[in-house]
Amino acid sequence: MTTDRATAGGTGHVGGVEVRPVAGHIGAEITGVDLARPLDDAVTALIRDAVLRWKVVFFRGQRLDHAGHLAFARRFGRPVVLGRRGGASPADFPAVETTADRLELGGRFGMEHEEWLRRRRHTLLRGWHCDHGARIDPPAATVLRAETVPPYGGDTTWANLAAAYAGLSAPVRAFVDGLRAEHRLGVGYQPRPGDDDYVRHLLDHQVASVHPLVRVHPETGERVLSVNGYYLEQIVDLSRPESAALLEMLLEQAVRPEYTVRFRWEPGSVAFWDNRATIHLAPGDHTHVGAPRIMHRVMLQGDVPVGVDGRPSEPVTGTAVGEW
Repeated sequence: MTTDRATAGGTGHVGGVEVRPVAGHIGAEITGVDLARPLDDAVTALIRDAVLRWKVVFFRGQRLDHAGHLAFARRFGRPVVLGRRGGASPADFPAVETTADRLELGGRFGMEHEEWLRRRRHTLLRGWHCDHGARIDPPAATVLRAETVPPYGGDTTWANLAAAYAGLSAPVRAFVDGLRAEHRLGVGYQPRPGDDDYVRHLLDHQVASVHPLVRVHPETGERVLSVNGYYLEQIVDLSRPESAALLEMLLEQAVRPEYTVRFRWEPGSVAFWDNRATIHLAPGDHTHVGAPRIMHRVMLQGDVPVGVDGRPSEPVTGTAVGEW
């Protein structure tokens, strides 16, 4: 099989498989591949290179079942086997997690989905997150496939944290290079008056780690601005007002439109993203449509982040490397 990979523009192709960038800094669509069939080494390498370069890649019109989803993910790493999953997840595939918004969240913690979102996202930037970012070893990557989507709404948006870091001025980059921050599950959630099942859930499942504010990507060597709106608690050694102001500025930088890509899901769509170099925003615009949005997720084992100074992240509570 002939191989032709163009690196300057980030495009490439192997045989009939082609990588087509869709935004200036992040996102590419990969065409000409059937993910339900075994991938050869050349195509696997092309996809891996595209994920590292473009941070998230998209496939359309795929016919994957749970077994095929897992087989594809295993070409790129070791799937995470979750200890706890929602009730919609398939019992026979413990590495597959099913998210069914209107089926799961409405009533799970004694509130409708809209109320849950309001209390969880009390600022405009609150919903931006990486998967399991409070762990000592957040997943390296996520493969998400769509089974059922609403007729409109439900898009997901990703931001490129390496591009966001590179876009900072040199003095700010030098300042944030040496900082560390605590990431904690459920930071900032606004409790309901009286009894709140979600607060009890958070207290019973505390997870927290101190991560470098700038991570060195273990494969590309890029410096990555490690910020998000959901897990980030406090920059270590800064006062609360200093920390809040700096985090707001950095998160606004991370999600500037030029560093983002938005994807319109269809049944059979698959997104594969680098969880170490992106944050994403799950949709909040589709719950009123009255149609389910059923997605299946497989995550790949990650490593412990390392900062510019060579220091690794440190666990605080509820998290151990490789233990889910």
